[in-house]
Amino acid sequence: MVRPAAKREAVAHLREHFQMSERRACTVLAADRKTIRYTSRRPPETELREKLRDLANQRRRFGYRRLFILLRREGEPSGINRIYRHNP
Repeated sequence: MVRPAAKREAVAHLREHFQMSERRACTVLAADRKTIRYTSRRPPETELREKLRDLANQRRRFGYRRLFILLRREGEPSGINRIYRHNP
């Protein structure tokens, strides 16, 4: 399985080097055009990732569940699913 970001790069490569249309490049790669055009509206959570990375480097043996508890003690309002997704 190829991630959407890799498909976007592949479509951009085909369009740039072979002067293909977006539609043809997506057909060649079997990529959905909506996936290629998608841009996330979610703001990047750089502060959360930074905190999580720092804690994980200090406490290397801790998993995401324990890191979640430590972040909660620091006042982080994010839920455990968000912490799980951003685990470094």
